[in-house]
Amino acid sequence: MERSSTTSILCLHLIVLGIVLVSEVIGVRLIPIGIATVILLPILYAFAMGILLNPNSLKLTKKILTPKAVKMSGVMIAVAIMPFIAKFGTTVGPQMQTIIETGPALVLQEIGNLGTILIAFPVAVLLLKMGREAIGACYSIDREPNLALIADKYGLNSPEGAGAMGVYATGTLIGTFVFAIMPPLIHALGIFDVRALAMSCGIGSGSMLAACSGALVAAIPDQEDTILALAAASNILTYATGLYVGVFVALPLTEWLYRKARPGETRASAA
Repeated sequence: MERSSTTSILCLHLIVLGIVLVSEVIGVRLIPIGIATVILLPILYAFAMGILLNPNSLKLTKKILTPKAVKMSGVMIAVAIMPFIAKFGTTVGPQMQTIIETGPALVLQEIGNLGTILIAFPVAVLLLKMGREAIGACYSIDREPNLALIADKYGLNSPEGAGAMGVYATGTLIGTFVFAIMPPLIHALGIFDVRALAMSCGIGSGSMLAACSGALVAAIPDQEDTILALAAASNILTYATGLYVGVFVALPLTEWLYRKARPGETRASAA
């Protein structure tokens, strides 16, 4: 049994290595769309191939990858992203003056995360008729710190936990694609400053940060240092302040809105 697990883990590493090599061979591709250009990065190809080779969707990989190996791959994502985050951290120091010049914008951008409540919550409750799952799904973008908050307050087996996990899985599956495609398209509109676009990359997700900042650097290569520094600082602040905003503002606000939308419903009856 132990030998089977070891073989499965070895196969997992070989599959990942193959995906990386193929993605790097394909390289960066530019697709003109009207006034803008969609930039396809290797991370997109790797993500797509990873989905296609998922043991839950492909019988061949299901035969060679054990559940233990699949579980380990989820843990390794966090480990693998750490050197990338550390590299981003080294860009913050040399660009500290630029970061300071952004003033309160970098700190106040956390308010933008409340947009998930204003936009998604009415759709979830009024249009899709969701129950208390809407609280976990809409109070934030549901990355790791937000999941931890929901798990601590409600438990992941609760309706709120189901909503949060659903958005987390959806963000993991398609968030990288969206964040890799949006920056060059929005930049082409000529509405936002490059610094604002860079700050928007830091939403508290390592993979989305990589895709967003990478696409933005590809679109504006002469601003690479500024983009990477502001994106990294924004991501760090999101981690630092996002949890407090969730605890004291976002989650209580979403709870209050849900009680207003469903005044006769108790949590026990909803569960």
